[in-house]
Amino acid sequence: MSLIEMLPRIIEESRAEYEEAVAGSFPETAYVGGDSTENVLAAGDNMAFMKALKSKFEESGNRGIQMIYIDPPFFSKSNYGSEIKLSSEKLGKLPTIKQFAYHDSWEEGTFEYLKMLCTRFYMMKDLLADDGCLWVHLDWHIVHYVKILLDEVFGEKNFVNEVIWQYKSGGSSKKHYSRKHDTLLFYAKGKNYYFQAQQEKSYNRGYKPYRFKGVKEYRDETGWYTMVNMKDVWQIDMVGRTSGERTGYATQKPEALIMRILESCTRPGDLVADFFGGSGTLCAAAEKMGRKWLYCDLGALATGSAVKRLSKEGSTFLISQESSTDFGECEIEAEAVLETAGVTESGLLTVRITDYKVNEHSDIPVDDKSVPIIKDAMEKDPLAFIDFWSIDYSYDGSVHRADETFGRDKNGIALEAVKLGGVKPGTFVNIRVYDVFGNTAEKTLEIK
Repeated sequence: MSLIEMLPRIIEESRAEYEEAVAGSFPETAYVGGDSTENVLAAGDNMAFMKALKSKFEESGNRGIQMIYIDPPFFSKSNYGSEIKLSSEKLGKLPTIKQFAYHDSWEEGTFEYLKMLCTRFYMMKDLLADDGCLWVHLDWHIVHYVKILLDEVFGEKNFVNEVIWQYKSGGSSKKHYSRKHDTLLFYAKGKNYYFQAQQEKSYNRGYKPYRFKGVKEYRDETGWYTMVNMKDVWQIDMVGRTSGERTGYATQKPEALIMRILESCTRPGDLVADFFGGSGTLCAAAEKMGRKWLYCDLGALATGSAVKRLSKEGSTFLISQESSTDFGECEIEAEAVLETAGVTESGLLTVRITDYKVNEHSDIPVDDKSVPIIKDAMEKDPLAFIDFWSIDYSYDGSVHRADETFGRDKNGIALEAVKLGGVKPGTFVNIRVYDVFGNTAEKTLEIK
């Protein structure tokens, strides 16, 4: 049976799976805390996260998400990774090690991939505000089939644009024209969606003035032009190797691309979401533009990269995880010392990480030849594997809110935090650690 013939079955099974999730048989998560004014970074399955959001929105009367952007796996059947560079006084400088970020392949083929997406499209439609919209970012591999599914879920009349993002980076082939564009499918939830057209320069023929009556013309170093509504082909550079925005995460998209979408479909203060969050580009762009955001990704390397990136941006957010998430893969040893005599009424708190252990069952996504190097380094200096950590000074027992963050740079990483005042005996602090592989460990300490 051809894939075209299987599309009705994909849609039927997707809708049944969505309805089953809404009915409650799909395991909900315990991590959607906070209120509508907080940014949320969630580690776990996006379907479970969306179900929890749907329940919370219905309880609170939240109007919904203004704009959802997703950059899901492209069904490219490729493996993507990043590089690890480890060094310390105990280790010296080790060779660069390549690690796997995610596998863009599906054991049961195209049918299961499309069903996975279609099920989530139904849930995303529920989460959108009445004037909200969805952007789906794909490329030539599968976008033609995905558009058919979106027409079914959102309705053909709610299709707004197919935007082509053109770029220069990437390889070439002697067997076909160079593939230098991605496709973004733009759908509205309903006919009264919010949209503010952006404008761009349109140069006159020959770069000379037209002098048409009622037409406002401008001139720059290139020549004469008018301002027109932006076309559906966008030329925006990819994130360069030397760009300050580069995280090293595979398939990272440029903030300039996301900012253009945000400018067109959202207003300051609006809530936006990315349920295939990757390195957190949507959230970083939203932060710069005064939007509230929701992030979710299943990959440990992705969420670790996003936490580090957003903390560097100065973003405040709560970190949450599925109730089934196991933090037993890694262990940290830490201590909290509160000095009160002669300091302040609530004292001087010092929190330090003293040891870190990556257990044998932890995910170490590297090739076989790198495993002995990693294991030897773990024995000599386990603290060198800590890439980022944060501390919540008033932990409520469920949701980690990062009051202070520490990331590794060329000079290493600070493993001690000091807070003057605001902490009293009997309260709890929570430490969340991310290692270079994206593994996560946490420790809660009672202040005595």
